[in-house]
Parts: sequence; C-alpha cells; structure tokens
Amino acid sequence: MKSLRTHRFPACSPALSRPDPASSPRSRTQRRGRGSAAGGGRAAAPLPAGTWRCCAERCGAVRCGAVQCGTMWWLGIAAAGGPEKPGCASPPLSRRQQDLCRQKPELVPAIREGARLGLRECRSQFRHERWDCRSPPAARRGPAAAAAFGHQLSSGTKETAFIYAVTSAGLVHSVTRSCSAGNMTECSCDTNLRHGGSASEGWHWGGCSDDIHYGMSFSRKFLDVPMKNVTGKSGSGLAAMNLHNNEAGRQAVAKLMSVDCRCHGVSGSCAVKTCWKTMSSFEKIGRFLKDKYENSIQISDRLKKKLRRKEKSQRKIPIGKEDLLYVNKSPNYCVEDQNLGIPGTQGRECNRTSEGPDGCNLLCCGRGYNTHVVRHVERCECKFVWCCYVRCRRCETMTDVHTCK
Repeated sequence: MKSLRTHRFPACSPALSRPDPASSPRSRTQRRGRGSAAGGGRAAAPLPAGTWRCCAERCGAVRCGAVQCGTMWWLGIAAAGGPEKPGCASPPLSRRQQDLCRQKPELVPAIREGARLGLRECRSQFRHERWDCRSPPAARRGPAAAAAFGHQLSSGTKETAFIYAVTSAGLVHSVTRSCSAGNMTECSCDTNLRHGGSASEGWHWGGCSDDIHYGMSFSRKFLDVPMKNVTGKSGSGLAAMNLHNNEAGRQAVAKLMSVDCRCHGVSGSCAVKTCWKTMSSFEKIGRFLKDKYENSIQISDRLKKKLRRKEKSQRKIPIGKEDLLYVNKSPNYCVEDQNLGIPGTQGRECNRTSEGPDGCNLLCCGRGYNTHVVRHVERCECKFVWCCYVRCRRCETMTDVHTCK
C-alpha cells in the first residue's frame, strides 16, 4: 500500500468487503511475526479512504481492522447518537469493548457522552481553522465514525493526534463525572482524599473529590487494550502513536485537576476550610490539548525500542507524556478531496478583517471570497405596558457575510 502523501486510494472494492483469510488464527500468528516493534518494521500505512465502508461492515474481518477498528467503532457513538437504552449489542463497539461493556453496562451512557464530549470540543477548538473537525458531505452518509471525523482518524497527522487525545480525555471526564454523581456501583468519590489536610493552615480534605484514577484506568482498558491485543505489543508506528496520544489526553485531564474549598466559621470567618479535588471544565482541557496540537512532535515511522523524533538532531530531547505525536505531515485542507475525507473550505464563512486562521486570506487559501448582505429582523426596545403586555419595536439590521470562493 502506498503512502497517503503520494497516492489517492480507490473506493472500496468487493475484495475488501470479503472476510480476509488473514483473520484466521493461523494467519494472525504468521502476520504477527512481521513488522513487529522489535523487528523495526515500518508503520502501518494510513487506511485507504474507501475502506471506511468496509471497516464499518466487517470490523476486524478486513485488513483495515488492525489499529483503528476499536477506536473507529466507539467514536461512531458520537456521530450516530448511540442507543437510547442501555445495552452492549447495539452500540458500535469492537468485540473486546463489547465484552467490557457487558461487564459494566451502567457505563454505556458515560461512554456515549465521552465520545460526544470529544467530538463537540474538537469542533469547537477548530471551528475557525481550515480543518474544522468535520468530514465532507458524502462521508457523512457513510459509517458513523467516518461521518464524524472522515479519513483523519487513520491518517497519522497532527489532526489524528488531536482526535485521539481529545476523545480519550472525553471518556475519562465523563466516566469520572458518572462516578462522582453516584451512577456507578464500583466507584464513587476518591476515598484517598477523605481524611487528612493541614491543621496549621486550617483546612482538611472533605466533600467529594473526583476519582480520576478510576476514569483513567477504565479509559486504558476500553481504548488501549483492544489496540494492543490486535497489533501484538502495539507493533506499528501508527498504533504506538495512537496509544501515546490516548495517554496524552488522559494526562491532560489529570494535570488540570484543581482544588475547590468551602469556608466554615462564625459569620463567614473561614476559620476552617473543607477542600476537594475536581476536574477542570472540558473546554479548558480542550484548550490545553489545542496548545499541544500546535506544538506537536513528528516521530519516525520506524519503530525500535521506543518512539523517536523524526529529526535526528533532536532525538536526544525526551518526548513527554503530555506531548502529541504524529507521523505524517498534514495536507493544507484547502480543496475538497472525498478520497482523503477533506471537506475543503469553499463556502466557509470568514472574517474579512482578521489576520488569524479565521481571516478570509488564510481560510480561503488565497482564492478570494464572496460578500452578500444578510437582513436580520428582531424585536427591540421592549417595554412593559400597564396592564398587562409588552410593547416592542421591530428593528432591522443589515450585515455583510463573507464566504470563501
């Protein structure tokens, strides 16, 4: 399979739709010996755009199932809306994720909310960028995960890194919130922080601290284990990159934990404070991850013992747990390409006076923009008249709207 950067893949062929003989136990054993991490094999090539439909039909039965399959399925919950009633058969999950779901069926709403949380924040953080975390209209009629993110879920770019990190963080956030709300039987508040504090400083732990440890542990089991089991020991550059970015999302939630306190004392003197740990808003976590995206690190697609920077001169600089990693450089996202899941920027609204990414010059990629006038009619200058109605004026405003050519 050729590289994403040099080849446009054809649509899904009937051959791809058939079960792959390599999915048998014997073939899996043979395949596992090739291209492993220990052997320094090359990273798995990005998925052909046409295989999204094949993956959706037979996840794990076609060759594309290796690295992205589990993630593709669970993220489909965000786009498809997920089941209205708790259950593990109908959500789009991999087999191992369904097993975990059956063990903890009460977590299905939190899993669904985690996927939606990540998708919403991705679109919020990139709403003014050329890539706005959306797929072309044609892809939105396809499989759920492809409709949510398009081909970027498997392209190995900076955008892939952000998707994995923000959705992993979303799962941690939603599961932890569910624990703190008392919706779970095996987790609740963080019991390690119910006692202790500082008597000299006049505060002690109390209240309900968010149990971030349970949320992170469940996220690893749900997202990381399926990838490791399918690929051996995360045996490809792309798989290792995705696993690292999953963990980077979890670390972001943990790093941004804050301490809230409530005062106790006569007349509000705050003689004693009860404090507890709580997660930051997911918007703040999204901004943190967006900053990591802007400073993401390109790594080599040749795996040895550990992940390495692509630039040889920088390989002595350690890679942090919170850093986002990518393998392939991003396209410019200017022109629609359905094969690569790129919607393009034609028709996007831009800001004529801005010099940032939302400005017409950058967003429209130098193609120029169209201007049209939009007429808004609304009620204004409303007053209460005795008795008893409200009298308003009808106000009209004219606004210039600029859209990319």
